[in-house]
Amino acid sequence: MSSHKNLHKLSAGGLLISLGIIYGDIGTSPLYVFKAIIAEGIITTDLILGGLSLIFWTLTLQTTIKYVIITLRADNKGEGGIFSLYSLVKRRAKWLVIPAMIGGAALLADGMITPPITVSSAIEGLRVFYPSLSTIPIVIGIISLIFFIQQFGTSFVGKAFGPLMFIWFGMMAVLGGIYVVQFPEILKAINPYYAYHILVTNPGALFILGAVFLCTTGAEALYSDLGHCGRSNIRISWIFVKICLLLNYFGQGVWLWQHQGSTLGIENPFYSLMPEWFLIFGISIATIAAVIASQAMIAGSFTLISEAVRMNLWPKVKINYPSNQKGQLYVPSINILLWLGCIVVVLIFRESKNMEGAYGLAINLTFLMTTILVAVFLSRKKVPTYLIVLFVSVYGIIELVFMVGNMAKFLHGGWFTLALASVLLSVMWAWSSARRIKNRYVRFVEVDDYYQVLEELSEDDTVPKYASQLVYLTSANFASEIESKIIYSILQKQPKRADVYWLVHVDVMDEPFTKEYKVDFLIPNKLIRIDFKLGFRVEQSINVLFRLVVEELVRKGEVDITSKYASLHKHNIVGDFRFIVLEKVLSKSNKLTFIERVIMDYYFILKKFSLSEETGFGLDASFVTLERVPLVVSVPENSELKRLHYEH
Repeated sequence: MSSHKNLHKLSAGGLLISLGIIYGDIGTSPLYVFKAIIAEGIITTDLILGGLSLIFWTLTLQTTIKYVIITLRADNKGEGGIFSLYSLVKRRAKWLVIPAMIGGAALLADGMITPPITVSSAIEGLRVFYPSLSTIPIVIGIISLIFFIQQFGTSFVGKAFGPLMFIWFGMMAVLGGIYVVQFPEILKAINPYYAYHILVTNPGALFILGAVFLCTTGAEALYSDLGHCGRSNIRISWIFVKICLLLNYFGQGVWLWQHQGSTLGIENPFYSLMPEWFLIFGISIATIAAVIASQAMIAGSFTLISEAVRMNLWPKVKINYPSNQKGQLYVPSINILLWLGCIVVVLIFRESKNMEGAYGLAINLTFLMTTILVAVFLSRKKVPTYLIVLFVSVYGIIELVFMVGNMAKFLHGGWFTLALASVLLSVMWAWSSARRIKNRYVRFVEVDDYYQVLEELSEDDTVPKYASQLVYLTSANFASEIESKIIYSILQKQPKRADVYWLVHVDVMDEPFTKEYKVDFLIPNKLIRIDFKLGFRVEQSINVLFRLVVEELVRKGEVDITSKYASLHKHNIVGDFRFIVLEKVLSKSNKLTFIERVIMDYYFILKKFSLSEETGFGLDASFVTLERVPLVVSVPENSELKRLHYEH
């Protein structure tokens, strides 16, 4: 734990790591923001000053104040991100799961556009040398390589990220600074009047807003990666990053100033700042930065999905831990999903300028959802109401204005991210709704009503022994209760005699890294219940955890697991363990409404693609018996049957 703590302390190493992990997305935006603002239009004074003013104030209000100063306070034992934030406030109200799901789905959808737009923008710089170059194969090649290396864990590449991003930001600052020094008057664009002026007078104001929004799209990543870098490292490194970004934007402004009255054509103001001899180095560094930005986005998506799985908002999927580094995950199914998404984006939109339309709309939703959750968090922290109202008003208005601006892109590609986000949201919604529907039909009985019969069954030699140690996973929150279907499975389905019956319950905690357990001896040496309390970032390998607990109990002499079979007992051989997993199936005679039936059908389709219960809990398949039980056992109404008597 100490090394994790050190990462969070302010240190040169921590600052360098945060440069490499966090700022990829926001740090590569100068590649395409000004190109998107000017688009096909003619370069004018208003566009340059208005655009710069909007960029400056967006980075200040959205990124600096909202994320770096306010949102980073909402850390959950050092972890950040929309699901961590949700687990801090979810006790407040049931409906808060909705903004959390929308925000999570939108972030994932956006993850499919970040790699294509950044890599395409970087590679398109080569057109200076080869005007007719088709960039699509190169972009697809680079993106495929990025996804291919995920399975090996990224810690080995991660070490190089910080220094490389430092070179990237330094390069941007120098290139922009050279131009700003030539024409310092450009700095007057900091005056918010110019931002206001262009929004009021320019007929394409909405498109301009949609383009400006791209300069802050990586702000959510600052918060998501809080756990990797720590708050103070992010806050200090942001000062450096913001200065470099602004110098570059203002430098691009000066270059545009020198080209007023013309159109951009295929030129990118970003590359136009570079002297001819430097271009090939500049394009290489930009490509590396684009790869790093994509990498950060993918890693963020893995973390997001693993949290969603533990919070029952996403089907159980395989999660690998390729290296010992904390927080290093690899989710094969999501890796394939994102890779396919990225390839589709490249094939549909082909050029970075076409992707600008699809980019931003989804992340805008995440920003709005974060605003809602942060407001609830602030009220939990007893922040004065007038400050919360101010926060919600300011950011609600800014983000809704951006939303309107981004909606103008709907037909230009925004539809694509919204469609993607909707599909992802439907998965989360169906998975969590189905769980609620299932829980409604789970019947609990008092466990102590069955003490006597369980004890007698365990000693009854006329019933063949099913297993020495029989383990059931239970969802009952209280030790005094048990699902009726477990009792049905032990006593009726096929009477299961065992020396000891174990009940195992897993509670996912709102803290990220809790690992605790408690043991209840309901019937000493006959019926034992273990409750695990695991954080939402902890891997739920019940097999391993259960074994650790049993070994501990044996060591302390609290339980005897020696086989009761005479031949094995005298040699002190440990008895066999058997896990029983009850799988719920939807019976034909149920009273679900039409919508609920659709949700359940969708849920069972998703279940086919997800991990089975036993694999999800890390149980060894050779010791597991799967039993299917109907979800709803209800007698259809009007079921009186009339008996006919035959007359002899």
